[in-house]
Amino acid sequence: MKMSEVKKKRSNNNNSSINDWLPITSSRNAKWYYSAFHNVTAMVGAGVLGLPYAMSQLGWGAGVTIMILSWVITLYTLWQMVEMHEMVPGKRFDRYHELGQEAFGEKLGLWIVVPQQLLVEIGVNIVYMVTGGKSLQKIYETACPDCRHLKTTYFILIFSSVHYFLSFCPNFNSISLVSFLAAVMSLSYSTIGWGASVHKGISPEVDYSPRASTSTGRVFGFLSALGDVAFAFAGHNVVLEIQATMPSTPEYPSKKPMWKGVIIAYVVVALCYFPVAFVGYGVFGNSVQDNILISLQKPAWLIIMANAFVVIHVIGSYQVFAMGVFDMIESYFVKQRNFSPTKTLRFIVRISYVALTMFLAITFPFFGGLLGFFGGFAFAPTTYFLPCIMWLAIHKPKRFGLSWFANWICIILGVLLMILAPIGALRQIILQAKGYKFYS
Repeated sequence: MKMSEVKKKRSNNNNSSINDWLPITSSRNAKWYYSAFHNVTAMVGAGVLGLPYAMSQLGWGAGVTIMILSWVITLYTLWQMVEMHEMVPGKRFDRYHELGQEAFGEKLGLWIVVPQQLLVEIGVNIVYMVTGGKSLQKIYETACPDCRHLKTTYFILIFSSVHYFLSFCPNFNSISLVSFLAAVMSLSYSTIGWGASVHKGISPEVDYSPRASTSTGRVFGFLSALGDVAFAFAGHNVVLEIQATMPSTPEYPSKKPMWKGVIIAYVVVALCYFPVAFVGYGVFGNSVQDNILISLQKPAWLIIMANAFVVIHVIGSYQVFAMGVFDMIESYFVKQRNFSPTKTLRFIVRISYVALTMFLAITFPFFGGLLGFFGGFAFAPTTYFLPCIMWLAIHKPKRFGLSWFANWICIILGVLLMILAPIGALRQIILQAKGYKFYS
């Protein structure tokens, strides 16, 4: 055997042992229902409770159209990613950036995908730190209205403490129970949101006219609402990583159980999103708050229960998005910097990451506005049109055929969303930050 072949064999064996340690590829025995609740947990965030508010800025016609279009387009792009996971014979694209490298080239693929994916995953984790802390604060204030007022900072600290333990779950399959509970919770608090609205009923003075009184306010509000909808449907960043945990053979490729789980997940998404958005807006009109649970206010026990469900859900969502970041960082240290794949390395990486997201959440509790601004450049591409560009590059559908047209329509709509959504969010950041004091 030649020396070059010996080195290549050693390199392959070394890569195999590293992949057996990394969070995404260490376990490939997931079932189809893992796909279902991981995808629900990744997609149905607490942002669903803000969809009635987005509807109040979009109006009935545009709001219903944009919601349905987003559901259809993101289901289509998700199907493309599931199909592309093993599109090249004998190879699995276990990570989003690996698919990007196949489509755009070794270096360019990394530069196109990794910054956007990290922006989404880290950004979502910071938002969920804030969301979890504020939900805990809402529970405290509702349960004990006469108790001493505590800053949001303390509740974010309490929420983050859970992740210092959960973050040591080694891989995706090890957080399956957490993810399952999170998926159940998302359906539960969504049902409370629209169910309690139906019980309250439409008040006689409900008004569906534009929320803002000026034309400038209406335009910026419309653009900001586009960002809210884009954020609600952005769960594609961990799709390939979820599929990577599934076994695959030529007779039964991973795309079959993965797609089965995705269909179930998207049915749940529809059951969560559409009733909350349409019923919430229908009952409260343009007076709806940016969180439908705040608009409901009573009864207290229902608000406490719903916020408890939100807390449990964002705990699971944080872990699903963080697992992709852990895999990237640990891959970099082990493969590029030749660190040993040890528990010590994993401990330092994960503790540091949780601490960083906690610090940023405490520092910028209005991060949702920042995410809408910067996330417009990442959420829209990674969910709405980057999969379409990759499909055109790898699959090469017939020019001017149905698939070719469908992908270009998604690309055009996604690019418009990427350009317009941050404009509305910029105004939101300015308004929120105007009177803000750090760590107040």
